[in-house]
Amino acid sequence: MFQHSNQHYEEVNFSTQDLRYGELISCTFYRCSFMNGSLEEITSSNCRFMECDFRGASLDGSIHKESAFENCNFKGANLYVSKFEQCKMTGSDLSDADIDGITIVEGDWSYTNLRHSRLVKQDLRGIKFYEADLSGANLEKADLRNSDLTMAVLAKANMQGADLRGAAMQGVDFKTLSIAGVRMDTDQAVLFTLSHGAKMD
Repeated sequence: MFQHSNQHYEEVNFSTQDLRYGELISCTFYRCSFMNGSLEEITSSNCRFMECDFRGASLDGSIHKESAFENCNFKGANLYVSKFEQCKMTGSDLSDADIDGITIVEGDWSYTNLRHSRLVKQDLRGIKFYEADLSGANLEKADLRNSDLTMAVLAKANMQGADLRGAAMQGVDFKTLSIAGVRMDTDQAVLFTLSHGAKMD
């Protein structure tokens, strides 16, 4: 186990290093590569990763608190039972990543690519998904109360049994998703009705 604090790394290749069980505190990584790396059960707090490559990396069991992953690539990464607490994930690509059992506590996931992600029964309350791509995602029985789904893409997402009450959904194309079994509030029902061409008096 290792601990790195207040370090800055730029364009460093960590992909061949064994980073399992390590601890990163207030470190900054810019355009670093962790591709296919071993980061199982690593913890990060108050770290910032910018344009980093995590493709194919193993991050299962990792815990991240108040860290930022901006425009990072997680395609094909293993995030099984990982935890992201109040993290900023803006612009990151998590398509084809294994996120089964992931825990997301609040945070900003705006502009993320979560296409076809499996988020069944996930507690996603209060998370910012502004303009996130959730097309084809499995959100069955997910709790999205008070989340920000403004302009999010939800085309062909499985929303069966999801709870959307209190979620901001302005700009969502309701014509591209089925709301069967979805729990909605009055404001969302109005948006749904307007999107289908009805006029409200």
